[in-house]
Amino acid sequence: QVQLEESGGGLVQPGGSLRLSCGVSGDIFSRVNMGWYRQAPGKQREWVGLMTSGGTIDYADSVKDRFTISRDNARNTGYLQMDRLKPEDSGVYYCNVLHAWGPGTQVTVSS
Repeated sequence: QVQLEESGGGLVQPGGSLRLSCGVSGDIFSRVNMGWYRQAPGKQREWVGLMTSGGTIDYADSVKDRFTISRDNARNTGYLQMDRLKPEDSGVYYCNVLHAWGPGTQVTVSS
């Protein structure tokens, strides 16, 4: 079973940036799609974006033009670059590969 681990979260001021990483176990990463999700307190988990194994990328409207998904197949790692962060971007961020979830990483956007 694939195992995931997110990292890179933290506290940032509005307008700031963070880059999250998602490490994926095994050697399947280059052949699978990778999704990013987030969950704010008291809310359902929501989809943030997706990068397919072929490189197609899509984003939720709420993060489009501010967030960028990328991947390094040689390192079995995916990334979520988040710019121009807003307080409503706060939450626990998760990556998803083959229906498996990591433990998540907390992002807090606050002054």
